[in-house]
Amino acid sequence: MRLRDIREDRDVTQKTLATYLHIGQNTYSQYETGRRQLPVDILIRLAEYFGTSTDYILGLTDTDKPYPRG
Repeated sequence: MRLRDIREDRDVTQKTLATYLHIGQNTYSQYETGRRQLPVDILIRLAEYFGTSTDYILGLTDTDKPYPRG
């Protein structure tokens, strides 16, 4: 998962994202390190926040553009 890389590339702090997601900063940190599984609803909100696809966040594609809505 490339969550940390995306966040750092956009100069966003863990605290900022945790606030956006209404979770604790420690919980968000655990998502980045893989100590806690990323829930689907949080994954979707992160993709929307960063303007990318969930597949890109998960490392399933190298295309960072979101898919067109159909």
